[in-house]
Amino acid sequence: MKWKLLPERPFNWKMKSLGSAQTNFSVDKDGVFRLHIEHDIIKGVTPAMLDWWFRNIKGTMIYQGKLYPRYLVWHPIDHIHWELKKVGRDGKVGVGSQFRIVEAFNGNSNYLIDTVDTVSKLDQSGIVLTLTVLGVEIFNLTHDFRPVTEGTKYISNMKVGTNHLLGRVLLNRLLTKYIFTKEMGTAWLRHNIEEVGNFEFFLPDLYLSETTRS
Repeated sequence: MKWKLLPERPFNWKMKSLGSAQTNFSVDKDGVFRLHIEHDIIKGVTPAMLDWWFRNIKGTMIYQGKLYPRYLVWHPIDHIHWELKKVGRDGKVGVGSQFRIVEAFNGNSNYLIDTVDTVSKLDQSGIVLTLTVLGVEIFNLTHDFRPVTEGTKYISNMKVGTNHLLGRVLLNRLLTKYIFTKEMGTAWLRHNIEEVGNFEFFLPDLYLSETTRS
């Protein structure tokens, strides 16, 4: 299926800027991309809310009087499609689940990704998403949730490529030239800062409404 950007959802909120976070993008000696974000504090959002969110992205919600898939509220420009491809080991969303994620960083169709990632960790301390090819992990995205007085300190680390011999010889060059380029990495930094910051606008109310139902 050929995906394309959806019409922008008119939520009229101001997303956080690249400068609101501390970022770093480096390439190691094996050609592996390493991206780091220390986000601005997510005010009013707790680690328990974030744990709940990643287990409950599927479904819809009312926002500003209209019904939307929850994933499309999370980022009103870049997000296109999310689906649960596989449940976890216990039959629920959690470790072992697989998420299909379709999004276009910075609203740019040249930076569109369509990937199926495996949840390697999910609890109130964070989430880890991985992608393995031929038994070699070629992608790892770790989000750490740290409780603070105002909400949550959220720290993201992405690794694209592998230090395995197969990566050094071939995979890393192919990955970073044809699938996840330096330009996409830079665009992802902004994208992730925006979507993490967006939690402030909708997650506390959604969490309260969904977890207090009788």
